[in-house]
Amino acid sequence: MIGKKKGTPSAGYIAPWRLCWPVDLGSAATASCAAVRQMLAQGEGGVPCTTASVAAIEGAPRSEHYAATKGGVIAMMRGLAVEYARKGIRAHSILPGWIRTEMTGAAQANDTFQEMVHKRVPMRRWGEGSDFAGIAVYLMSPAWAYHTGDTFVIDSGYTLF
Repeated sequence: MIGKKKGTPSAGYIAPWRLCWPVDLGSAATASCAAVRQMLAQGEGGVPCTTASVAAIEGAPRSEHYAATKGGVIAMMRGLAVEYARKGIRAHSILPGWIRTEMTGAAQANDTFQEMVHKRVPMRRWGEGSDFAGIAVYLMSPAWAYHTGDTFVIDSGYTLF
C-alpha cells in the first residue's frame, strides 16, 4: 500500500484502517463493555477476556492496521483491569499465533507461506482451538483471583525467534 514515492503511504493506505477498526477493536470494546456491565449488575465480579494477536507485539508489515487494533484491545483490557479490580473484575488478553481457522485458510493452503511460518514455529504445526482450553481454565479459576491485566501469548514459541 505504499505510494509511488518510496516509503510514502498511498491514498489506498487508509482504506484497510477504516475497515479494520470497527470490527477488530470496536467489536471487542462493545463485547467487553457489555460483559463488564453484566458483571457489575450481578455484583459477583468476573473475568472478561479478549483475543488479540501476536501481531500486536511484533512488526506486521502490510498489516499495521490489524496490529494497531490488536494493540488497542490489549490497552483496553489493561484499562478495564485497573478500573474494575475493586469490583472483583479481572481482565486479560490472549494473543494467539498462527492458528488453524477459516481466516488463515488461504495461508494454510499456500505451501510456500506455510513452510515459512513453520520454520518459526517450534512445534512445527498450526495451533488449534483446543490449544486454548488450558489458559481459559487458568483465567477463570478463583485460585488465580489476584491476577489481572495480563497478556498471554499462545504461539508455540513463534515470537521467541
